[in-house]
Amino acid sequence: MSQANIKEIIKAEYIKCATDPVHFFRKYCYITHTTKGRVLFHLYPFQEEVLSDFRANRFSIINKSRQLGISTLVAGYSLWLMLFNKDKTILCIATKQETARGMVEKVQFMYENLPSWLKGNIKPMANNKLSFQLANNSRIVATSAASDAGRSYAVSLLLVDEAAFIEGIDRIYTSIKPTIATGGGMIALSSPNGVGNWFHKMYTEAEIGKNDFKAIKLKWDLHPDRDAAWEERERANMSPREFAQEYDCDFLGSGNSVIEPDTLTFYEQTFIQEPVERRFMGGDFWIWQYADYSKQYLVCADVARGDGSDYSSFHVIDATTCEQVAEYKSQIDTRTYGNMLVSVATEYNNALLIVENANIGWDVVNTIIEKGYPNMYYSPRSYGEMHMDKWLDKMESNQTVPGFTTSVKTRPLVISKMEAYIRDKQFIFHSKRLLEELRVFIWQHGKAQAQSGYNDDLVMSLGIGLFTRDTAMKFYEQGMNLTRAAVDGIVKTGGEGEYYGPSLPNGQLNPYMINNGHGQFEDMTWLLG
Repeated sequence: MSQANIKEIIKAEYIKCATDPVHFFRKYCYITHTTKGRVLFHLYPFQEEVLSDFRANRFSIINKSRQLGISTLVAGYSLWLMLFNKDKTILCIATKQETARGMVEKVQFMYENLPSWLKGNIKPMANNKLSFQLANNSRIVATSAASDAGRSYAVSLLLVDEAAFIEGIDRIYTSIKPTIATGGGMIALSSPNGVGNWFHKMYTEAEIGKNDFKAIKLKWDLHPDRDAAWEERERANMSPREFAQEYDCDFLGSGNSVIEPDTLTFYEQTFIQEPVERRFMGGDFWIWQYADYSKQYLVCADVARGDGSDYSSFHVIDATTCEQVAEYKSQIDTRTYGNMLVSVATEYNNALLIVENANIGWDVVNTIIEKGYPNMYYSPRSYGEMHMDKWLDKMESNQTVPGFTTSVKTRPLVISKMEAYIRDKQFIFHSKRLLEELRVFIWQHGKAQAQSGYNDDLVMSLGIGLFTRDTAMKFYEQGMNLTRAAVDGIVKTGGEGEYYGPSLPNGQLNPYMINNGHGQFEDMTWLLG
């Protein structure tokens, strides 16, 4: 074959590689296989589809199973862009610099195994472990996740590897977005890491078309070598949460949430419903059941810190059935909030009003005291162990403070009580707002708290209410006066001529009625269960 013919063949092949990356991969791009060593990169059908998505969309976000070869595909796509385009800068960000460097090393390996007529030249002194640059001035650079990552680059393509696990990725994205807004692109890939983080938000918004990303979901079963037997083996060696994270692309199942995702799904399908009324300015007070004057209620409230980052919130709970009947969440000044709480608690039969008293919570508590509300909850000055005799001793010796005191001792108890009520489905709630808070209420650094960027105001106010219902109110049944009002006592059936209070629906006398000293009787039968 003549030299001219060879040149024509190479030219035609070069053009085909430049226009068809699948052809380029299959014929000339070598990768390292875990068991087979160096092999040509023959794409699976799902990998070809993903590659088409890269070419058709400037922004792609991939929720993927592990070991599907997507990182390798991204590396190959990066090399293809660099070889056949001038002045491309590809920036790879990962959780650690070593992880980002792995992407650069994959590109280098592929390049080094190309035939010489495809290689071109490497730019002198530009090749090292963290960067790789060609003579056409196209390059790939690796960096660790930092808030200023990418600021000094005019980025053509931003690669974010394991995006769900990068601390502060939202700030990095905000800082680098202007550099890709004028024609650049971005590929974010990760297995899921619970809900509420940047990756979860961007992916779910992409699914419904609320941002510019193309959402790509790649579950374990796309790989042709994986079948039901493979799944069974993997599940046997992993927890459900680990499998959900590593293989099932399941945001809810992959998280470290305090409440199990399956439980929250049950609540969503069974109890979540729109309120029958939205009241107050902004409609932030949601009502599912109006006050029933034969029932006893409690109102449990959390107070915003006052820095604008969280919300004041409260629940109205039917103390007998343990069902949420109303809920409020908004930003409001403390005096208005205190007046609102008195109004709502009064409407719901002078409900036991429980207000968290930390920080500016005292302003709300003082407003309630000034209004003379008769049924406010008081806390022991120190809790110690939760025994009735010690509790009553503190109450009788006036060792109390108005409101609920959250401390390092009580906070874990509050959360544990709430988790147990919901896990055992003993508490019924209807609020979408509460459901969303519970989904991002996670174990982080050994502490239960809202995921970064979210709030847990409704969660904590609920926990305080359920904790109080299950402890202090049961002690109350045995003689404790939490309301600071005169309690005549529990009237029990006795001899002829005694006063028993209102009768039961069947006409019999109710042996468990409390006269609260204001001419009102409260049915305390539920406390004995």
